[in-house]
Amino acid sequence: SGRGGGWEKIMAEEEEDNPQARQSLQELVDQLYHFRDHYFESHSVEDAGKKQQDVREEMEKTLKAMEAIEGLPQGQAHMLMLKGKVLNVSPDYSAQAEELLSKAVKLDPELVEAWNQLGEVYWKKGDISAAHTCFSGALSHCKNKVSLQNLSMVLRQLRTSSADEHAHNVMDSVRQAKLAVQMDVRDGRSWYVLGNAYLSLFFNSGQNPKISQQALSAYAQAEKVDPTASCNPDLHLNRATLYKYEENYMAALEGFAQAAALDPAWPEPRQREQHLVDFLERLTGLLENKGKVKGKKLQSMLGSLRSSQLGPCGDGRYQGLSGQKVVLEQRPLNTLRVGVNTGTVVLGKVLFSLTTEEKVPFTFGLMDSAEGSCFAVTVYNMAQSWGVLIGDSVAIPEPHLRHHHIQHQGKSFTFSSIRVETPLLLVVNGKVQGSQSQAAATVAYQAQSE
Repeated sequence: SGRGGGWEKIMAEEEEDNPQARQSLQELVDQLYHFRDHYFESHSVEDAGKKQQDVREEMEKTLKAMEAIEGLPQGQAHMLMLKGKVLNVSPDYSAQAEELLSKAVKLDPELVEAWNQLGEVYWKKGDISAAHTCFSGALSHCKNKVSLQNLSMVLRQLRTSSADEHAHNVMDSVRQAKLAVQMDVRDGRSWYVLGNAYLSLFFNSGQNPKISQQALSAYAQAEKVDPTASCNPDLHLNRATLYKYEENYMAALEGFAQAAALDPAWPEPRQREQHLVDFLERLTGLLENKGKVKGKKLQSMLGSLRSSQLGPCGDGRYQGLSGQKVVLEQRPLNTLRVGVNTGTVVLGKVLFSLTTEEKVPFTFGLMDSAEGSCFAVTVYNMAQSWGVLIGDSVAIPEPHLRHHHIQHQGKSFTFSSIRVETPLLLVVNGKVQGSQSQAAATVAYQAQSE
């Protein structure tokens, strides 16, 4: 309007707040968000590709309907906040939403929902530290679960000058998510954010299996208390990343496929699913043809295995995880039981190795007799420079064996693998691997998607 600002202000103070109109507005905004968040209750997953467009059309309708409601002061903080929230319904950054919400918090710094919405706008814009300021600011006015959820997400994404600072933020992120859950145990988003916080903590702190369990149970809890959580593609992608790391390949493939179905325009889940299928195809192919090592060559390789190549695993100097010295008995690969084979060591020849784009795990094929089959060995937490070569002799103390039977979209993969948490456990050509062979898995795992 062409009126001067001063005159408008006087007018605004005289305009009565109309509770009826205010309630109709709130209902319009709530309906829009319900449409977005419960989309798959009224649409099938086949419609997933239309969701963004449908939400955008619903947003336009809501803005028109809001304009039609008479009797509300346009420049009021609460009005500005509601309009900003409507524009903020889509996953993309909106400059207009930023403008409206910035005005709203200036007019009424106590308006927590405006701070939370503005924080989300900055998050979408990629300005993580501004988002952090909004969510912490909102919490200083009033403890609320939405700010806690968002603060938890932001803390893990903040730029830090050191790994220690990042680790500290990740711990803090878990704390904020737990506080959100405590405020309302029926809120699925809080459980989901807590799952992500544990996922970050898992990859940041030496992959303690207890933490990955906590992540998985938080995701399960999210789905239990909130039916819409199962329609969250990010939950499926993040959980599948964890399943893949734990070599629960079938669940990982299903999770990636589910994420892809729920958000067809998002390329990431499809790519990860495809990478994993490619890895399993290459791996099972190499295991079946024994890395293409031919009969005579194979015989002479296996013939050169000596017990001296066991190093400390063969002379009673091996220390188990308990720190006790353990005498290990050398056994053939094909006699191993599923699970951890305590008191046992295997020794074999490397027939091939295989790396993936994310570099973790380092995978190689191991054989100890021409009659036996070739076993996959997956090594985690290795430095980028670490590896073994074809023809190397490798001893694995107390090997952890698993049989995989994977079926996914008409393909099936069957093989046996030994998982090794760190190269420090291996003896290569009689030599123990030095501490420089180890690195943290965090390097390769930017798992999070929120």
